[in-house]
Amino acid sequence: MYGKTIYVWENERLKSRKRIEQLFGGGKSFVVSPFRVYCLVDVESSTANENKAVLQFGVGASSRNFKRAVDRNRIKRLIKEAWRLQNQALKEKVKSSGKQMNVFIIYTGKELPDFDMIKSKVSVVLKKLIVKPDEDITATP
Repeated sequence: MYGKTIYVWENERLKSRKRIEQLFGGGKSFVVSPFRVYCLVDVESSTANENKAVLQFGVGASSRNFKRAVDRNRIKRLIKEAWRLQNQALKEKVKSSGKQMNVFIIYTGKELPDFDMIKSKVSVVLKKLIVKPDEDITATP
């Protein structure tokens, strides 16, 4: 009705319980305050997964720090929007390597953030993931 959408979230959404358990169990993690980022790079054939995205993403916020679901949902919405605006370079890098990457970002801060802070921190996360998508991302330069 309003024209074409330029972004489809459904294909890139990390929602498989098996994938999420693999990510938290065997994936690498690092901290970019106020985020804890989990990342898992898989080598998969692109012919078997034609409809799957090469970069799948999930986001979470702790109910311990934010009792109201409205606040948690706002934080998750801000992180998803910052990710949507900036993830193109990482997506191209992963696609060219022929691998699949799963990323999960957990907001660990205790205060409600604003969009500018979230956007700058997501940019730092993406730069770290772009530099070493298949190496040890937990090592600090």
